[in-house]
Amino acid sequence: MTIAIIGGTGLCSLDGLNILEKRNVDTPFGKPSSCLSIGELQGHSVVFLPRHGDKHTLPPHKVNYRANIWALHSVGVTNIIAVAAVGGIRKDMLPGVLAAPDQIIDYTYGREQSFYSDDFTADKHIDFSYPYDEDLRQAIMQAAKAVQIDMVDGGCYGATQGPRLETAAEIKRLAQDGCAMVGMTGMPEAYLARECGISYATCALMVNWAAGLTSGTITMAQIELTLAGGMEQVKQVLAELIQMQ
Repeated sequence: MTIAIIGGTGLCSLDGLNILEKRNVDTPFGKPSSCLSIGELQGHSVVFLPRHGDKHTLPPHKVNYRANIWALHSVGVTNIIAVAAVGGIRKDMLPGVLAAPDQIIDYTYGREQSFYSDDFTADKHIDFSYPYDEDLRQAIMQAAKAVQIDMVDGGCYGATQGPRLETAAEIKRLAQDGCAMVGMTGMPEAYLARECGISYATCALMVNWAAGLTSGTITMAQIELTLAGGMEQVKQVLAELIQMQ
């Protein structure tokens, strides 16, 4: 079993990873966001890939999701933990809370959704009723419990286009649709992993209340303050999860 960590905003590297190789991978879909950091963490094989690039220069709608997932698949990754910094919508999703979502609604557009876009046959309609692997999702929950970090079990992730933040009206719509949180990178990443047969789950950190849920504007200063403490908890959960495998 080889685990990959896809790091989002606030997680551009993985503490404690003994990097054995930095591998540049060419894929039929172009280059991934960065070279793959292949190594060991606590004796377990781990691959790390920063979703937005080494210096966080790729906006959500410009990430080459197909190249990223294909590259991970090509080096034998069987499980992906996607780390995501998101906005909280539901009342229990306040800033600083961690969650392992169990559903997703895709509001993105114009992104390549499939490896089979140019080579489609009827058998490529793949079931996506439950977008996150339940065993892996529960493993994240167990890891959080083991290190005494509270994590919300479930919730629907609303995937928006970005890179702009949402309007208050859009967040109201997402809430009415049943979304508990909002992010910009959940799709098509989750589906592409399903097409490759890779187990996929998300560890989401609420970094702010979504638009219109509090007075005032959303600032990067507020988000970065929450990220600083929250990502330390995420790293603890990841380290425990990898040790459990």
